[in-house]
Amino acid sequence: MDVLATVRDGLDTFPKLVRHDAQRFPRKVAIREKEYGIWQSYTWSDYLAQVRRIALGLASLGLARGNKTAIIGDNRPQLYWAVAATQALGGVPVPLYQDAIEKELAYIVDHAEARFAVVEDQEQVDKLLHIKEQCPHLEFIIYEDPRGLRAYTEPFLVSLERLQELGATFARDNPTYFEDEVAKGTADDIAIICYTSGTTGTPKGAMLSHRNLILTAGNAIAAEGFRRDEEVLAYLPMAWVGDHFFSYAQSIVAGFSVNCPESAATVLPDLREIGPTCFFAPPRIWENLLTNVMIRIEDAAWPKRKLVQFFLDLAQDSERRRLGRQPVALWRRLLYPLGRLLVYGPLRDNLGMRRIRIAYTAGEAIGPEIFVFFRSLGINVKQLYGMTEASALISIHKDGDVRLDTVGTPLPGVEIRISQEGEVLYRSPGVFHGYYKNSEATQQVIREGWIHSGDAGFLDRDGHLKIIDRAKDVSRLADGTIFAPKYLENKLKFSPYVREAVCTGQARPYVAALINIDLAAVGNWAERRGIAYTSYTDLSQKPEVYDLIHEEVVRVNRSLQADDVLRGAQIRKFLILHKELDPDDEEITRTRKVRRGYIAQKYAALIDALYSDHGHVPIEAKVTYEDGRTGTVRADLRIREAAR
Repeated sequence: MDVLATVRDGLDTFPKLVRHDAQRFPRKVAIREKEYGIWQSYTWSDYLAQVRRIALGLASLGLARGNKTAIIGDNRPQLYWAVAATQALGGVPVPLYQDAIEKELAYIVDHAEARFAVVEDQEQVDKLLHIKEQCPHLEFIIYEDPRGLRAYTEPFLVSLERLQELGATFARDNPTYFEDEVAKGTADDIAIICYTSGTTGTPKGAMLSHRNLILTAGNAIAAEGFRRDEEVLAYLPMAWVGDHFFSYAQSIVAGFSVNCPESAATVLPDLREIGPTCFFAPPRIWENLLTNVMIRIEDAAWPKRKLVQFFLDLAQDSERRRLGRQPVALWRRLLYPLGRLLVYGPLRDNLGMRRIRIAYTAGEAIGPEIFVFFRSLGINVKQLYGMTEASALISIHKDGDVRLDTVGTPLPGVEIRISQEGEVLYRSPGVFHGYYKNSEATQQVIREGWIHSGDAGFLDRDGHLKIIDRAKDVSRLADGTIFAPKYLENKLKFSPYVREAVCTGQARPYVAALINIDLAAVGNWAERRGIAYTSYTDLSQKPEVYDLIHEEVVRVNRSLQADDVLRGAQIRKFLILHKELDPDDEEITRTRKVRRGYIAQKYAALIDALYSDHGHVPIEAKVTYEDGRTGTVRADLRIREAAR
């Protein structure tokens, strides 16, 4: 598609594009939502009508050009409509993570100076009520689901239904108001403020314009061959730029259908029902899917387990050879169709991925083993690389040119270069307008028209980008061996039994690891062996579990032996943490990126013990629950020497 022509023709904001979609294919399904077990469909005509009603309702409450609207909740059509409605009036939506604790919400709502909040349900209303005094700009809270809110009498609380009634009254006195306000919008208006995850500090609000997102979405649609008959599943947090790009920007630009699952707990069954043609998932989702597959294989009878494992090994070896541009033996090629009939096809069907043409992973580096596993099933998984500050996309694998150790080539319109220090720099039509109320941080990132990504990487001879790690995280051991913690952590997380890992080693004599077990996978494994446990902490410290994780660490060390550069970075010692790393405890971000500096400080005693002669270390730690309550966990953690 000629996206530049689209912008030149006046379709330069998302509300204008929604109106255009409603004119082009009024009866085509734009968005679905599963509610009470039934899929509810809304056409592009419905989409526009709902956006208009919500916008006029917001106008009746006084939303003016430049005002901010906080959007909080699970993926719901009503919340996507609220995004477009805010934009239609020249306002700026600010999506927040639905599982954010009150302190996190208070910071962003106050920093963004949000006057309005459109939220999903009572849970979000309660959190906002508790922090409202800390957010002097917040005037109205609009809720979509009224359950549990009947006795709430605060005058600033408004149901979405009531908001639309106010909009209908406002429309009678101002019949052209919506169309007039949409017409005032321009390509360079700020379309959204997406707050970064705050890996190294407080979150920053990246300001993205309509032009940024429309041009980037259009270039990706053209490069990847997206069609208007695509089906995608919107299940990732609306606050994450990846969901905004795929479920909102690209959907509106291309006109394809978005599907909202009933809840986070029903994503996998809903995925099977919808059978999307395109699927996007960060590495943790692919890891979870793989864990579920491995658990089911372990539960199968011995003959079936051996059959499945044989064909999976065959497919993965063949795919690894294809990705490495090596020939695949004839007997493997002949057996693959049988494997597709007996194993790969049923597995894809069970995962809801039989119809998928393109699948993506991004957000952080994915373990090569996980990547190979899904591609070996015949799922066209491709890596892409992006940042919030780039309107989500920088580079992407092209069909037929997928490589195991790269994140693809630059998207059309994107230029990439590597600084003398090895940092990835880029510029593109998607480059953001800066951080909201933070010019100093903006100047640190944008220099002479180039964005400094903070990632260490290089371009190979074919123009593929390779990301090594965060530039600040790549260091050396005491003996000079290169230490890239994320690379090692991804190898550990290929195991279905490892949910999270944090490797340490900078200026140390060897690499050590703090490991989180996957409670579901290890719990299933323990139950099959008659190992009783009472809690995560109890299970994690079982000698049998340490033996299990030791095998996974040995597997990683063996894989490093063949690497001339990283051979010296094998893991020498590890311990299993007493609790899961949790965003509520500020140990990881809402997108599950490790806050290394915070963990190094919080678990300094554990890390020091890993570099001592101690065989165990006592720990007493405070944990924060989702409702804000705190508790204490006590444990005596074992330290295990890893075979190399």
